[in-house]
Amino acid sequence: MLLHIREVLTPAEVARAREILATAPWGDGRITAGSQSAEAKNNEQLPEACEATQAVQQLLLRGLERHQLFFSAALPKQISPPLFNRYGGAANSFGNHVDSAVRYLRNGAGRVRTDISCTLFLSEPSEYDGGELMVEDTFGEQRVKLAAGDLVLYPGTSVHRVEPVTRGHRVASYFWIQSMVRSDEQRRLLFDMDNHLRRLRSAAHLGEADPSVIGLTSTYHNLLRMWLDV
Repeated sequence: MLLHIREVLTPAEVARAREILATAPWGDGRITAGSQSAEAKNNEQLPEACEATQAVQQLLLRGLERHQLFFSAALPKQISPPLFNRYGGAANSFGNHVDSAVRYLRNGAGRVRTDISCTLFLSEPSEYDGGELMVEDTFGEQRVKLAAGDLVLYPGTSVHRVEPVTRGHRVASYFWIQSMVRSDEQRRLLFDMDNHLRRLRSAAHLGEADPSVIGLTSTYHNLLRMWLDV
């Protein structure tokens, strides 16, 4: 499932993140790439341990925590600490690659199975040319370029790339999620059911006490109980 989630960060939070990242110690993104990705990767990124990374991580994690649609779609068990990259100038693209199946966290803090890949945009589309995230999924190739503060989720199994940035700079955050429901197909079914239930609950002629709403809510949670890995 590829999903666009709007306004994970408010405009004020985006402005604060950009203010911090403007003076951050950007370095060669290939430092953390595997052997295959290193051949395709040509961007800049922030060191995981630097103060700027940790400050913006907190902004982003608070935004994710309060976003109901994000939780419904991802059903997160664990979120890897968000990282940050920048494309522009001579360091402007990332060719086709697949993310590693497991993300090892710093200082032996554990590992995250990368069920879901995430990119949150921090630059506005008007600020740069190119830089689209291209994702291959079951519906063909998808081209993603979102407003600052918006997020895209897509399966970690997807081949993807970032097109060359030919004007300006594209700044974004990227991270991975280990979901409580490992199967992308099962997550999609639960997400669709949850969306329909929320519409039924808010319908003027139904509401929380309607027997059909109660029955479908029971079915949702029983499916969740059947498929959960907690």
